[in-house]
Amino acid sequence: MAQYEVTFAGFGGQGIMTAGQLLAYAGIRENKKVVWLPSYGPEMRGGTAYCTVVVSDKRIGSPIINNPQCACVFNRPSFDKFTPRVKPGGLILVNSSLIDVTTDRKDVREILVPANDIAMEAGNVKAANIAILGAFIGACAVVDYKTIKETIREKLAKKKSVLDINFKTLEIGYQLALKSERQKEKT
Repeated sequence: MAQYEVTFAGFGGQGIMTAGQLLAYAGIRENKKVVWLPSYGPEMRGGTAYCTVVVSDKRIGSPIINNPQCACVFNRPSFDKFTPRVKPGGLILVNSSLIDVTTDRKDVREILVPANDIAMEAGNVKAANIAILGAFIGACAVVDYKTIKETIREKLAKKKSVLDINFKTLEIGYQLALKSERQKEKT
């Protein structure tokens, strides 16, 4: 991996910034160069929020990324705005619990992650961002799965019950992406 760029996008309150920060912290933990750049809409909770994370083995020239290799989209407005920006050959991770469409692009991979459903089944809908993060790690391996788990343990360990839910959703998202990648290889 020379450099990998990902945008997490949704509405305020979905844990968009947290997902990006966790990825950034995990990259730092692995001694990689990292940039995390947040962007908020005019209102915080319920408004548009997105962040871009760049993880690299080399020095990062610019934190501004208009065409990332991956977009993790959590709601329909973010799907509409960010999926066209993904580079050809890139990846789109879609929260299929809230987004009922798929891309018509043939030059990208798309993985549907029912993140809200996964999180509710695990015990807390607020963990949907962790399901998407797990799927991202499973599909792209930008950081090691063990590293993201250690980072979550360090940054989100306020309550053991919440930590257990986050680990469960991370694992389900991770396995879903691995399964999707294996199926893609067979075709």
